Amino acid sequence: MSNVLSVRDLTVSFASEAGRVDAVRGVSFDLEAGKTLGIVGESGSGKSVTSLAIMGLLDENAKVTGSIVYEGQELLGMSDKQLSVIRGNGMSMVFQDPLTSLTPVFTVGDQLIEALTVHRNLSKKDAWNRSVELLKLVGITEPERRMKSFPHEFSGGMRQRVVIAIAMANNPKLIICDEPTTALDVTIQAQILDLIEKAQQETGAAVIMITHDMGVVARTADDVMVMYAGKPVEQAPAHELFHKTRMPYSIGLLGAIPRVDKAEKVPLTPIKGNPPLLINLPDACPFADRCPIALEACRTREPDLLPVATGSGDAHKAACIRADEIEDGGLLGGLPVYPIRDIPESPLATVPREERPVTLEVKNLTKTFPLLKGAFLKRKVGEVHAIKGISFDVREGETMAIVGESGSGKTTTLLQIMDMVKQTDGDIVIAGTSVNDIHSHKVERRLRRDIQIVFQDPMGALDPRMTVADIISEPLFAIGTPKDEAYSRVDELMDLVGLNPAHSDRFPQAFSGGQRQRIGIARALSTNPKIVVLDEPVSALDVSIQAGVINLLDELKAKLGLSYLFVAHDLSVVRHIADRVAVMYLGDFVEHGDVDEVFENPQHPYTQALLSAIPVPDPDIERTRTRVVFDPETMSTRPVLA
Repeated sequence: MSNVLSVRDLTVSFASEAGRVDAVRGVSFDLEAGKTLGIVGESGSGKSVTSLAIMGLLDENAKVTGSIVYEGQELLGMSDKQLSVIRGNGMSMVFQDPLTSLTPVFTVGDQLIEALTVHRNLSKKDAWNRSVELLKLVGITEPERRMKSFPHEFSGGMRQRVVIAIAMANNPKLIICDEPTTALDVTIQAQILDLIEKAQQETGAAVIMITHDMGVVARTADDVMVMYAGKPVEQAPAHELFHKTRMPYSIGLLGAIPRVDKAEKVPLTPIKGNPPLLINLPDACPFADRCPIALEACRTREPDLLPVATGSGDAHKAACIRADEIEDGGLLGGLPVYPIRDIPESPLATVPREERPVTLEVKNLTKTFPLLKGAFLKRKVGEVHAIKGISFDVREGETMAIVGESGSGKTTTLLQIMDMVKQTDGDIVIAGTSVNDIHSHKVERRLRRDIQIVFQDPMGALDPRMTVADIISEPLFAIGTPKDEAYSRVDELMDLVGLNPAHSDRFPQAFSGGQRQRIGIARALSTNPKIVVLDEPVSALDVSIQAGVINLLDELKAKLGLSYLFVAHDLSVVRHIADRVAVMYLGDFVEHGDVDEVFENPQHPYTQALLSAIPVPDPDIERTRTRVVFDPETMSTRPVLA
């Protein structure tokens, strides 16, 4: 079978004030029709820049060298006018954020019709009919009516469906998907992956799937390329990469992922440190400073990407001088490449749940929003029941997780608790004190010491004008802690969360995303709370950094006897960190209990659909699973071939 795309020694560099940034440093691969190449790596590894270089969408200040041959045509050196004949026709792209991919001032129908008529000589009627057919193909109901809708009238998942419809409009030979499911719920993610597979079947296209989710790669990819510091560090068929990994970085990525199908609570494998700056890189292995098995020889020159002896000929390559020493399962000499860390066991682990004190109790929590009508004189025409009388408790040293799709009421539940909203027919009890008994700001302030929150976006949650010391000490000053004692506590907290206390005079922008989240955790712990509320605390982080934060939360729970109320849509993370879980659907708990019981034997159809939508980072398991889809009308599931 002939190659749709052949890339040879692709390099991309940008000029900057600090020097030349070598964003891509020698990428080579071939891609056949109907095949899928998965490209994985941390942020800044060069994945997206590679895809933009192939599409010819980089800024003018980018210097691109090498060779990109599509269907026998060399793309490098073509003018933008020449490339525009191929873009959207022979090659198409699905971007990460569907809202910025669609023009807000044109209807969805206009944008679909434009994608067709720019490249094909179609009448208005034929273009309209083809556009309706495409919307129907990607699962949008009432396609004739929705053709006249604007992008803001669609949900995130529906917008991504429209982008996929545009991408497959002209039966392209190559579809590039750049993190197409990053911001979506797991059930929507599963539907989008189904659609991409359907688009591939309809068009016979080759697909490049760029993602940081190894489960998505396990499901979709035929071959995988792992990138680090702008270069491929391992290339292999999907099965080989997951089961015969030979590059320490790839082993670390796989070990950093919590598994929805694993009950045992073993620590994850965080990759310490941060990727190098791609300016004036020395001639050495760029991963050496983070590698647990690096030798002095690793720092003398950068290793080449060479075949390794795994039984697949030259198909499996790794850029590591110790690749042939590494054994299956990520072992070296019978021991793990990444040493397994022990998380201290909590003294509360042996105490039965019913004997532990309750740190948070929620009884019959409800929240309604008025439904208003009218342009000027608004009148109430109904109510939206966001939370419908839910009840639960969290015990000392326990993690309670609330999971569900966007709009299920998870965040509203947290806000009601954090705002200490008095309930008419229910109650919120924090560390033994009912919010209904709060009659002064003094009592409320005292109660707030016992409950703190860590937000989803670590940068948005930290004031960029304040130093880290000021951020962490702010809650301490609010409760009247003396200055010397507060700053001493800051050093103690930074050390506790794995940060250097000497860096407390720096501003948040000087830290990486994972470090900023650790600052947020340190701030939450400053008042010695009994319960910490965690709102999607790792969803914005790379998998390797996510692993370090999850391990930190486990360690802090064991050391300090903390209770967590954890909200997430990633059920793999919930399976790893939670003791109990509640599944939320349309403002109500549809299933609630011990995490292992719920995950091993889900009773409600909605829970079954959520669990089956989570991709497992193992191609052998993932490609043989039967996925089920939840039908809200009948409150039942139907099987879908995964």
